[in-house]
Amino acid sequence: EDVFSISGRGTVVTGRVESGIVKVGEEVEIVGIKDTVKTTVTGVEMFRKLLDEGRAGENCGVLLRGTKREDVQRGQVLAKPGTIKPHTKFDAEVYVLSKEEGGRHTPFLNGYRPQFYFRTTDVTGAIQLKEGVEMVMPGDNVEMSVELIHPIAMDPGLRFAIREGGRTVGAGVVAKVTA
Repeated sequence: EDVFSISGRGTVVTGRVESGIVKVGEEVEIVGIKDTVKTTVTGVEMFRKLLDEGRAGENCGVLLRGTKREDVQRGQVLAKPGTIKPHTKFDAEVYVLSKEEGGRHTPFLNGYRPQFYFRTTDVTGAIQLKEGVEMVMPGDNVEMSVELIHPIAMDPGLRFAIREGGRTVGAGVVAKVTA
């Protein structure tokens, strides 16, 4: 969610623990957007208290050994090494908001390039509609393939919003990672 530099201590990343437990002393990977990097957790903090671990569902700050502030950015994920990979291509099931729901007023076609909002970050992606589907109307449920311009840490089941010019125009779920 956010990244801070604490003089004399290092870099702290904040966010919600999605699953499992993050513990002091554990090796973790920083996944998504940039190349995957390994580092070690040197501290966990919640509500200004130093802890040994952070558990699923909790919002906490994690101090990382030897990591520079500019090496980490919003939208990346901390994970146990090897548990999640960054991907740029996936198949998705999407609901496109109707005009009444605040969505688009017009249909979109193959090659449409909106922003895909995963967790805490927007990434531009190009849509490929299934064979035989010419366009998608507001209010439609549709299957599509997406290719992002930056890799995002993802697994099937990850939810995302589709945004255009700062407003949400659709909601979807990753059905299958393809590359």
